[in-house]
Amino acid sequence: MKNVHFIAIGGSAMHNLAIALCKKGYHVSGSDDEIFEPSKSRLAKYNLLPAKEGWDENLIQPELDAVILGMHARADNPELLKAQQLGIKVFSYPEYLYEQSKDKIRVVIGGSHGKTTITAMVLHVLNYHNVECDYMVGAQLEGFDVMVKLTESAPYIILEGDEYLTSPIDRRPKFHLYMPDIALISGIAWDHINVFPTFENYVEQFRIFANLISDNGALIYCEEDDVLKKMCEGIEKNIDKIPYTFPEYKICNGITYVYSETGIFPLRIFGKHNLLNLNGARYICNKLGINDEKYFEAISSFAGASKRLELVKKNDYTNIYKDFAHSPSKLIATTQAVKEQFPERHLVACIELHTFSSLTAEFLNEYKGTMKYADTACVYFNPHTIEHKKLPPITKEQVQKAFDRKDILVYTDSNVLVNDLLKLNWEKRNLLLMSSGNFDGINFPDLADKIIS
Repeated sequence: MKNVHFIAIGGSAMHNLAIALCKKGYHVSGSDDEIFEPSKSRLAKYNLLPAKEGWDENLIQPELDAVILGMHARADNPELLKAQQLGIKVFSYPEYLYEQSKDKIRVVIGGSHGKTTITAMVLHVLNYHNVECDYMVGAQLEGFDVMVKLTESAPYIILEGDEYLTSPIDRRPKFHLYMPDIALISGIAWDHINVFPTFENYVEQFRIFANLISDNGALIYCEEDDVLKKMCEGIEKNIDKIPYTFPEYKICNGITYVYSETGIFPLRIFGKHNLLNLNGARYICNKLGINDEKYFEAISSFAGASKRLELVKKNDYTNIYKDFAHSPSKLIATTQAVKEQFPERHLVACIELHTFSSLTAEFLNEYKGTMKYADTACVYFNPHTIEHKKLPPITKEQVQKAFDRKDILVYTDSNVLVNDLLKLNWEKRNLLLMSSGNFDGINFPDLADKIIS
């Protein structure tokens, strides 16, 4: 299937898959009704940028071997309807990844939080030791050109297993399509309530995922999560179950050191959640032939995935971080990490409510107590975003009550938030900006420069 067309090629995942297939020697075409940066420039670099925006059924011709359908498209997309009419095989993004990896050992990393970082850790270690592998990861990684790599020769493929829906015409979670030989689940914390209306329904998706592991495969899971631990202990398949917890560690002068049987290793990352991620990744690497000595040698130089506790700028008395955290579990883990790493510094933490779940009134209560590690806590949301998502409006008072913190500062104008931040004295203060968006246009490096100066 070497003649492939992408419907909604501009998506974060889709454009990376398109580039990977192009690099593999496939003939790739695509379309989209809007393409933003960095997808636009990266597609242009590989001559994959559509000549014009919009859908065109004339792009769908009988000589196509496959059409790959992105989540951004709709079920009535004219190109999709033409492909179906012509009988061309239509794949979702995860279906096509499975098609490309049928003869490989598939490692799939799932969980409500940490899956991008764990995937990145595994790839960093394998790359450090020159172990060939294919992959798909949800963030740009230092030293990796693209977020998807597909070859004929690699014996392994490392896949970040997202539990969100597969495509407009396939309502299964993505990670149900990968059929893992080795699977990891980092934790279960209710998310995507527009798709999984109850916590029980959400947990069931992970149970299904675990039961899809091949016979004699392995399930690696975090035993610190009681719900996950109970679920995994109840899986009756013929697989190797490997629970993991925190490694032994210490923090000295703002650096975290981890202990192993082969020595003490300094880390470039920090935070209890990252230490759990590190141990989960270790067990995956063990399964792929990397022993602990080699693992810790490599992981010492891991700097983190993009937007995962990413250092924007620092000086001798202020560090400024940005993080993808948006769900309650991620929020508390990230704020705790920064406070534990720099206990003597005042922590100013800002969260943008940006996702469907976080802007839903009934889900807001899940955020109770999640900002307890922040000395100054700020919450931002844009009423226009709520309107765009066709959700009932929420108020500042609702947000304050949900977070259960009387001194929390709630903003609906990001310019006001920025101005208030710039008024602060930043000596011995750290700033943590958390969002799956960008606070409606905040330029993080520019803000960091102004704070540092």
